Order: sequence, then C-alpha cells, then structure tokens
Amino acid sequence: MLDLNSTIDLNFKQFFRWWKRELGFLVPEKLKQLVSDKQSFIIISPKGGRLVLSYAYDGQIEQLATVDRGARDLAFQSIHEKDERLAKAGVIIRLTNQEAIQKELSLPAAAKENLYQVVAYELDRYTPFKAEQVYFAVKPLEGVNEPGHIRVMLILTTREILDGLYEDVTAMGLSPLFADYEGSANSLDHFTYAYNLLPDRLRQKTAKIPRLINSALIMLTCLLLISVIAAPVWFEYQTVNALQIKADSLEKDAKKVKALQSDIDAVIDETRQLIKEKTATPEVIVILNTLSSLIKDDTWLSYLQYTDGHLQIQGESPAASTLIAVLEASELFVNARFASPVTQDSVSKLERFQITVDVDKAEGIARE
Repeated sequence: MLDLNSTIDLNFKQFFRWWKRELGFLVPEKLKQLVSDKQSFIIISPKGGRLVLSYAYDGQIEQLATVDRGARDLAFQSIHEKDERLAKAGVIIRLTNQEAIQKELSLPAAAKENLYQVVAYELDRYTPFKAEQVYFAVKPLEGVNEPGHIRVMLILTTREILDGLYEDVTAMGLSPLFADYEGSANSLDHFTYAYNLLPDRLRQKTAKIPRLINSALIMLTCLLLISVIAAPVWFEYQTVNALQIKADSLEKDAKKVKALQSDIDAVIDETRQLIKEKTATPEVIVILNTLSSLIKDDTWLSYLQYTDGHLQIQGESPAASTLIAVLEASELFVNARFASPVTQDSVSKLERFQITVDVDKAEGIARE
C-alpha cells in the first residue's frame, strides 16, 4: 500500500551519476573515446624492503615490476622508458595490512557533518595512537544503520611509514594522487567517495582552469536536466499534495470513527463484566431455600452470614456432626467444616455449632 506520509530523500549526486551511466550507452564508441575520462594508474605498494609496481586501467591490473627501495629511481626510469603507457598514468600509493589498519566505528548521527574532527578528538580512545602520530581517513559505510547512529570505517597508518613511502615515490620523479589501503581500496572509476591518507601538504595541487571548466559543464548539465525533469516532477508534486490533503481529511474521519468504536467496546466490556459478576454466585434466596430443605426441624440457626462465596452458620442441633455430611451432599455447597469446636448447651442439652461452607459458584451459574 502506498504510504503518502513517507518522505522522499533525493540524492542528486547519485541521480546524476546514474544518468551519466545510462546516457553513456547512447554515445558512439569513437566519440566516447574522445571525451572519455578513464585514466590509467600506477599503483605502488610496499612489500618488505621493496616496492611492487602495478599498472591499472579499465578494471584490469597488471604487475610491472618489483624494485628495491634503495635503487628505486634508477629501476623506475628503466621501466618508464620501455612502457609508453606510464607517461600519463596517475600514481597511487596503496598500503598493505603491514603498513595500515582499519576499524569500523559506530558514531552518533550528529557527527556526520564533521567526521574528521570528531574522530581526531577521540582517536586515542579508538586506537593506541594519538592524532599527531598517524595519518588517517574516515570513510562512511553504506547500508542500514542503527537509529541515531552512522557506521564509518577508520583507516590509519603511522606518519613514519607514509612519509617514507612518499619520499620513495617522489624520488622516482612521481607525484601521487592519493594513498589508500588495500583492505578498503578506492574505486578507480569514480572518485566521488574516495579518501586520501596523504595530508594536505603532500597532496597534488589541482589546476584551477580544469576545475572551472568542469564546474561550468556540470552546471550546464544540471540546467539541461532540470529543464527536462522539472515540469513532470512539479506536476507530480502537486498531485501528491492534493492526495495528501484528501488523505488527511479521511484520516480525521477515521480517527472519529475509531474513537466511537472504542467507546462502544468499552460499554460492551462493562456490560459483560456486570453480567459476569451478577451470575458469578447464586442469589441469597436460593441459598436460604437450600438450607431450609437440608436442615431438619430439630436443628435451628441463630446466625447466618454470606460474603464472597463463603457461608457461615451458627446454631444448635441434637447431632451437629451430621450437618457436615448433609451440607456436603448438596450440589450447592462444598468444603463444609467446623469453624470452632462443638459444645453442648447445659440447659437444652443441644450441641452448639459454627460451620463454614463454600458456595459452589459453578453450580450457582448453572442454576441461573
């Protein structure tokens, strides 16, 4: 069933990326190659005292060579001269689990706006390091989060390790785009959510002109997309608002009907309870008639009390002990017993008794 009260969370960045991928199928391959933003990369990973160089392009990774860190510049020059693909390739420092660690954290949702500052302040609580000892990055994780919390991945390495690798890479005449960790490697196709372990002072400085051109193209694309989708979205919005107004009106009527139904149910419950209480025990007249038919004429009662299903009688009889059996034989009375010892009156020579007996509620209801 359609829930008109649910909110619509529009993520325009994800929509534009999806739109771009869908339109890519309509572009001829030759034209796509001219405007293609695909880039090749040189991935440099440490392995013991050596560096492993790999070439990545279009989802494929090819290992180039393994060079000693002491002779890194000469070894790379030899590789670079033999492979023309490396001329325009971007450079990535990719740390292994020997140089970096990662840890999943659960943070309050309020920390989403300034994740880096929050984690930096509490870093010594999450790890055995202080913020000034390491380089770290915080990567939000997708998926379902607990209410009021977000899940993030903390990736960090010591400054000594990354500074040493950075010196090795720059000694080859290369300038790394970013440094990441192989356990949570950045996607080489989309850098939208890429993280970078390199501090700001070691990162590449992006030229302003390409950024301005890209921004202008993005704005132009946004305007074109808005012109195409704005009108249908607006009409849908108006339709949803009209439906929401009708739904609110129906909801008010439904609440009134529900309130009336609740009152009716309450009256019915009270009536049933009264009937149940009324029929729970037999009437007093029934009890008196039963006693009159059970007790013989030589026995008389001086006291009778009936409360909460218990009947107490006092009186005199020539054979008080036989009264217990007489009362037990009745379908109305159960659990007959003497409430006090039987005594004999010195004048009348009759036995004085005090008997307590329970009134059978089930038998009382049946009689009703």
